[in-house]
Amino acid sequence: MKKNAIIKSIFKSVGIVCGALLCVVAIYVAYVLLSYKRIPDNQPLSIYQVSVERAKQGETYSIVTYNIGFGAYLPDFSFFMDGGKDSVAKSKESAIGAVTSAADAVAELSPDYIAFQEVDLDGTRSYHVNQFDILKDEFTQYSNTFAVNYDSAFLAYPILEPHGKNKAGLATFSRFGIDSALRRSLPVATSIKKVLDLDRCYSITRIPVEGGRELCLFNIHMSAYSSDAGVREGQIAMFVSDMIKEYEAGNYVICAGDFNHDLKLLDETVEPSYTWAYPFPRSEFPKGLSFAMDILTDA
Repeated sequence: MKKNAIIKSIFKSVGIVCGALLCVVAIYVAYVLLSYKRIPDNQPLSIYQVSVERAKQGETYSIVTYNIGFGAYLPDFSFFMDGGKDSVAKSKESAIGAVTSAADAVAELSPDYIAFQEVDLDGTRSYHVNQFDILKDEFTQYSNTFAVNYDSAFLAYPILEPHGKNKAGLATFSRFGIDSALRRSLPVATSIKKVLDLDRCYSITRIPVEGGRELCLFNIHMSAYSSDAGVREGQIAMFVSDMIKEYEAGNYVICAGDFNHDLKLLDETVEPSYTWAYPFPRSEFPKGLSFAMDILTDA
């Protein structure tokens, strides 16, 4: 009888522990779902104006686009969503150093326009370093604007080193004056996948050009890891439609950013080397718009 009592006690204890764990999981899932919200579409953005000078027609200007990867993507970093093991920057000092180095590298190119992606304002993964402040300190002679791409709930994964709660976005810099800037919300998954898909957007920064036209500089960060063709097609259709409207209105249009597609895979029927990097549907791209990209890799 004593042995049976011990066994019952053990089972009871295990049951209590399992029940408590299930309760914690249920509370966490409820927290994530209830805290999920999308940032409103067509949101005007604040502008920090340094120069009111207008760009000139007939001049050659340069632009740099750079996903700084929240200051974590050093050579030995392997992101857990890509099949790696890392989820946060190595340290606060490392995150500051990586963003500072990225800013220094861009500054050496002395571009006229810059589009940064994955810039953290406040993130567990980047030790709550405001990376936009670092970039602004580097590019003090540039006008700038910032669009929050996503403001996520606390992601308690990986368990031993959670990715955490993160607020990040797109920073755009211009040597010339900025008339206005707008945040557009891209379509994302509507199922439970929306929790991992996060919010996504692009910004449209309007830079006046002598003669009455505008340079419409799009800064975009599309969804990653989505197998939903509808989401991918919807995002492309949306920003391309906005670009075409500006192009047909006689404005200059550039879209820079992280497309999370394999832009160099010209044959759209070929299976991509990465399961999340689908080929960009160039065949559906309207006439008048062309691609410009680095030549660091073969494809």
